[in-house]
Amino acid sequence: MKTAPYIDIKRFAVHDGPGIRTTLFLKGCSLRCIWCHNPESRELRPELAFREMKCALCGECAKVCHYHVIETGKHLFKREESQGCGRCEQACLFGALELYGKQISVEEAASVLLEDRNFYGDDGGITISGGEPLMHSKFCSELFARIKEEGIHTACDTCGNVPWSAFEEVLPNCDVFLYDFKCANTELHKRLTGSGNELILENLERLSHTGKAIEIRMVMVPQHNMDMENIRNAATFLMRLDNITAVRLLAYHSMARSKFKAIGHKDTMPDVPPPTEQEMEQVERVLASYGLNVINTLRN
Repeated sequence: MKTAPYIDIKRFAVHDGPGIRTTLFLKGCSLRCIWCHNPESRELRPELAFREMKCALCGECAKVCHYHVIETGKHLFKREESQGCGRCEQACLFGALELYGKQISVEEAASVLLEDRNFYGDDGGITISGGEPLMHSKFCSELFARIKEEGIHTACDTCGNVPWSAFEEVLPNCDVFLYDFKCANTELHKRLTGSGNELILENLERLSHTGKAIEIRMVMVPQHNMDMENIRNAATFLMRLDNITAVRLLAYHSMARSKFKAIGHKDTMPDVPPPTEQEMEQVERVLASYGLNVINTLRN
């Protein structure tokens, strides 16, 4: 039975595709965006998060795992030696420890996701996100097929930085793709995400010819990807594609900083304020002038 590592299941999601949805977040990503709001999803391997504010120094974790030490009024965790077995998480009485990357099977995932079917209505459904879910394309394909047997709408939230064969796996049973578009310039894209965007743009163009609905998602980060040259270059590329239903503008925020600390990753989030309404409206106007349907999430 096909399995994949996951980090969360979010119910009553209203920003992960049309209508009310349940979103499964898989672990593993091929990019390293500096503003990543799910850093716990980037590595494929299991990772243990420690939230110091919740720790009561009870020592239960240390009783089941020698990588945890309680001494001198502090919880010390040998993170680099952890095996990711999850025993300490189960022993923790106060929720200070959380293991990201537990395996879930297609049938287990379908069972949980279908619990909310009465809330989906005509427009909602199920979304698989990440990380990059298409790093687990066979799992996604099987899960989408299972969900479509129930007549439920499906969506895939992807950054597109995967082989085209991954898209081919899920195309038959995916209704809409939520496609992240970081920036048009490949060198800037490399600085912001650790990878060029050639494959991403190639896959987006190929996807636009399949007849599948595509919603473009652009995180707007002041001083990084909001200059008008970049926006116009993005618009020039997007305007010639087929089946682009909308371009959704998402305002950057830095609320994920605590996640970086919890999992022991270096905090790379830009030290800039969220974009203002005026800045978002300027980007909206430019994109709309190219004939694109723009959704500004600061207003809509």
